[in-house]
Amino acid sequence: MRLDKRWWLLVVLAGLLALFFGLDLGRFLSLAAVKSSQADLQAWRTAQPLLAGVLFFSGYVAAAALSLPGAAVMTLAAGALFGLGWGTLIVSFASSIGATLAFLVARWLLGGWVQSRFGDRLAALNAGIAKEGGFYLFTLRLVPVLPFFVINLAMGVTRLRTWTFYWVSQLGMLAGTLVYVNAGTQLARIESLSGIVSPGVLGSLVLLGVFPLIAKKLIDLFQARKVYARFKKPARFDRNLVVIGGGSAGLVTAYIAAAIKAKVTLVEKHALGGDCLNTGCVPSKALIRSAKFLSHVQRAQEFGMRGATADFDFGEVMERVQRVIKQIEPHDSVERYTGLGVDVAQGTARIVSPWEVQVTHRDGRVETLTTRAIVIAAGARPFVPPIPGLADLGPSELLTSDNVWQLRQRPERLVVLGGGPIGSELTQAFARLGSRVTQVEMLPRILVREDPEVSELVTARFRAEGITVLTGHKALRVQGSGPEKVLVVEADREEKHIPFDAILVAVGRVANLKGYGLEELGVTTGRTVEVNGYLQTNFPNIYAAGDVAGPYQFTHTAAHQAWYAAVNALFDPFKKFSADYRVIPWATFVEPEVARVGLNEIEAKEKKIPYEVTLYGMDDLDRAIADSEAHGFVKVLTVPGKDRILGVTIAGEHAGDLLAEYVLAMKHGIGLNKILGTIHTYPTLAEANKYAAGNWKRAHAPQALLAWVERFHAWRRA
Repeated sequence: MRLDKRWWLLVVLAGLLALFFGLDLGRFLSLAAVKSSQADLQAWRTAQPLLAGVLFFSGYVAAAALSLPGAAVMTLAAGALFGLGWGTLIVSFASSIGATLAFLVARWLLGGWVQSRFGDRLAALNAGIAKEGGFYLFTLRLVPVLPFFVINLAMGVTRLRTWTFYWVSQLGMLAGTLVYVNAGTQLARIESLSGIVSPGVLGSLVLLGVFPLIAKKLIDLFQARKVYARFKKPARFDRNLVVIGGGSAGLVTAYIAAAIKAKVTLVEKHALGGDCLNTGCVPSKALIRSAKFLSHVQRAQEFGMRGATADFDFGEVMERVQRVIKQIEPHDSVERYTGLGVDVAQGTARIVSPWEVQVTHRDGRVETLTTRAIVIAAGARPFVPPIPGLADLGPSELLTSDNVWQLRQRPERLVVLGGGPIGSELTQAFARLGSRVTQVEMLPRILVREDPEVSELVTARFRAEGITVLTGHKALRVQGSGPEKVLVVEADREEKHIPFDAILVAVGRVANLKGYGLEELGVTTGRTVEVNGYLQTNFPNIYAAGDVAGPYQFTHTAAHQAWYAAVNALFDPFKKFSADYRVIPWATFVEPEVARVGLNEIEAKEKKIPYEVTLYGMDDLDRAIADSEAHGFVKVLTVPGKDRILGVTIAGEHAGDLLAEYVLAMKHGIGLNKILGTIHTYPTLAEANKYAAGNWKRAHAPQALLAWVERFHAWRRA
């Protein structure tokens, strides 16, 4: 129904514009026409002032709403007919109301389409409009260089609030209105519109337009001066940059700084590589690989074997994990980064002023470094919820992704709290290594950020492997001791007791915000360090990147943010870049593996973004069948009727690797047609991407054209 109304409004508007130009009504809005009728118009206004005011006001509103030419002439006429005071009052309100109507029409007709079509590309613009849209509109209104009707229509397709648009327009156009209305009071002397304003007046208006930009810079400087007021800035600096934290964000930040010849110090209190190398990505994937081998042994008959066994020791598997860490460790070593030109300080850091970092080295030596900029890359840690009795467990009983790697004895009965990526990965790995695993998730399903069919696929696999998956269960307390310890959970108002030898807590991570001076300095924090689009904190020379800043807690996004943090910290105020989060991929390394980029159906519905779904089942793929991995799917969301990709979810063998093609496609605007036209090696799992594109193509085949082609072929046969 809404589409019909929009169509009719468009027809009415087109008709009115056609009438205006077809009847050449614009001739009445020329300067010559107004001047020739000036005496008659003034007589009419004197005889019927109220009617004249109402009709003129209404006509001005209509002209502005329809974006008709002649607004400048009508403003002159207002001055000639009603004088400076009443003329300014009438034009000010009429122009603002008319502009707002044009704004609303553009929003109703095109706003939804533009946001759905280009929403991902407009994310940064929408964020800027939400924060400072009124300011930017004000500067545009003050400068009479851009056509105002263009501003009205362009702002209509953004998410600027209507009330903000109205009052800012009225205030911003006031200066120009006064100039033109005042000129109108002297209409008899004006020979052309170009003569209305002198170079001095026009220059003044341009200065008015530039003034808000200058004012904003002055405000920024004032705010910066305010936060810096209690600190003394050094006359010179020991470093261009000090980076706190040697995880993914910190390492990449320091590397970039050194690569562009800045003097940079990287401070890490534990081991370089951060969570990813030491307690996260690397050890978990090493454990998952060993566990996957054991799962293949269990599936021996699927591969044509009568049977197979594997003699393994849990402690030796965990030692392999440590060997993998040691093998990768040189990539993130002190020696490597020192060789790259980074000054690596092993110890603790404390920010004592916006330009000073106190470093306590491991040998006890204390050093204070002055630095032009600081990047906080302190990472995050596992969150342990305040469940009664949980904190009373011993170190081998209460496990997190930090200390689980110290285990050498397998827990026979393991409870995993959490159904997110970390919890799900470790749930399956420990189950394959022989633990009896119960996974407890408070929400209705595991992997709740993914589409429901993904959760169902993984849950079915977990249960087939003997894992007890309890969704919709809330952990209440831990009770008992020794071998009689139980976790008490609640579902549907009924309590259940789950006996365990160890509990692995994987319910999320919290940013590391304490212990290095943020509170004392006054850096604004919430759940994370609060940063703007340039990754700046409330202290403009202090930046944050990675898990400590969010919004994503992935190693690859931390490295992505690091580039912006490094470049902005080193080159602001000369140049800085807003962080780009448009195409962020991620993967959960369970089996079947789950990988995603862009929107899934849940997010598209939440954001009210129209989409089409194209599905390709991996059970049809030759290589998947040959590998006995014929399960899962590729799901692509596209713009309705178009091949532009909005998002992709892949569930199946090597999903994270298969996703890369779609990440590239989305990043560079490549559609499904071009993926379909790309040769994919046979037989590979990557063909799934091509076949998904083929399914989209079949669904959008030009049926009318094919009917004519069929007739053509019939004619040739005859």
